[in-house]
Amino acid sequence: MSRETIVTAISFTCFGVLVGWILGSQQAASAPPAAGASAAGPAATGGAPPAPPLDMQRAADLERQAGARPADAAIRAELGNVYYDGGRYDLAAPWYEASLKIDPKNVTVSTDLAVCYYNSNQTDKALAQIDHSLSVDPRHAKTLLNQGIIRAFGKSDLKGATESWEKVVTLAPGTEEAKRAQQALNDVKAAHPGGAVGTAPASGGRSGGLEPRP
Repeated sequence: MSRETIVTAISFTCFGVLVGWILGSQQAASAPPAAGASAAGPAATGGAPPAPPLDMQRAADLERQAGARPADAAIRAELGNVYYDGGRYDLAAPWYEASLKIDPKNVTVSTDLAVCYYNSNQTDKALAQIDHSLSVDPRHAKTLLNQGIIRAFGKSDLKGATESWEKVVTLAPGTEEAKRAQQALNDVKAAHPGGAVGTAPASGGRSGGLEPRP
């Protein structure tokens, strides 16, 4: 499972509705609550399966290995993955942080950590972590997709989100990431047909969080 992309969990059939909700409410305080594991965070209601249960045995085994191998970044990243997949972002984040202390240039782990921060209602911290990921690899399409999602749903910054998704389309043409970015751009345009997309006023963090996707 690749878990560094928020956007692949989003039901883009609902994205235009959500963009309209942001523009209509002119509030950045919260997005609609998460629908479930495969309809990431801002998706409205119904239809999504629940998150898989936390694999406690796997987590315990990995924690023992981590204790015996204090310089192993991969084990710590895998522990983060186990907790992430179980929806325990609060437990995943410290293990991703520990992994990055050993291997700070791992873009996948860095972006997974950003997702954890976002799911824990730490939008500014999530965006700062995304910035770190992009400082390592400014062309990382999945990170740019996530940046757009966090800007859109965490900050109601549709202008910034549009910039992120346009980069994906330019830098990774023909990829799944570009397809999803273009779909998001189309939905933004449909919800804001008057021309340039502005930035809705921000009033704080968001409630709810994004769920891991299958």
